[in-house]
Amino acid sequence: MGQFTLFYDGTCPLCVKEMTSLKKHDESNQLLLVDIHDQNFTDYPYIDAKQASVMLHALNEEGKLLLGLDVTYQAWSRVGKGWVYAPTRWIILRPLCDKIYLWFAKNRYSISRWLTGSSRCESCRLK
Repeated sequence: MGQFTLFYDGTCPLCVKEMTSLKKHDESNQLLLVDIHDQNFTDYPYIDAKQASVMLHALNEEGKLLLGLDVTYQAWSRVGKGWVYAPTRWIILRPLCDKIYLWFAKNRYSISRWLTGSSRCESCRLK
């Protein structure tokens, strides 16, 4: 498999925490993680930063655009942990999971403040 390009919000502590975890498990270097607030994001003019801040965006190896929980499931599958997110893609659970994801994404800064004590960070970096 080639690289899977995932666009994430580098000002969100929870987002950065998940990307750090993904990177840690990405032993085969299959993922390219791109912060939508980074200067390198301009290399992807066909990805709208505003939309990418509403929900996760990714490009698979063939250049197909994936959104939301499809991104999460595919990214974790590439590092051998897809089974954790597989239920979110089951036909019976998918609509509910997608609604919950959209609510979570919309409220991620408040949720982050509640869970980590910080709603946003200016200097979050992948470890």
